[in-house]
Formats: sequence, structure tokens, C-alpha cells
Amino acid sequence: MYAYWHKSLPYREFQNFMWDTLEEWAQLEQKDEQLYTHKERIFWHLFHETQFVSSTTLMEDQILRQEISFCLEFLQNDRICPLDVVGMRP
Repeated sequence: MYAYWHKSLPYREFQNFMWDTLEEWAQLEQKDEQLYTHKERIFWHLFHETQFVSSTTLMEDQILRQEISFCLEFLQNDRICPLDVVGMRP
């Protein structure tokens, strides 16, 4: 995400990465009754947020960028868990 914001990663490549990630997820043996971890919930929230807005919105919407940055920092273990984020497995 940061590479896209810094214009060192084309939007199309970012999209390809996200869909490759989803494809890899589909190959894992997961049981629907498994509880979500905070990291998984945040990951799926980010996945949905980045897939259902335009490239321009991802680049220019400062509120969305702050939310995404906050979530990314949590995933990198640098910040507390954002509790107001809801993400669900596909």
C-alpha cells in the first residue's frame, strides 16, 4: 500500500497482489467455525477497503489513507488494535 501511495507501485500491480493473496487464501484449509484473530479481521477489512474504492480514492482520500495506515501499523505490530474495524472472510 505504501509503495502505491509513494507511486513506486502501479495500481494494477497492487490489485494483482491483492487477488493473488486471495487466491492463496482459498487454497488453505480453513474451517468457518474458527474464530477470527484481530490480525485476520484487520487484514480482511483492508482487503475489502482496497478493492471496493477507485485508485483515485485510495490515493487522495485522506481519511481512508489514515484508516488504512492505522491498520497497516497494527499488522506490523507497531500500534494498538483498531477495535472499530470489521473484516470478514470471503
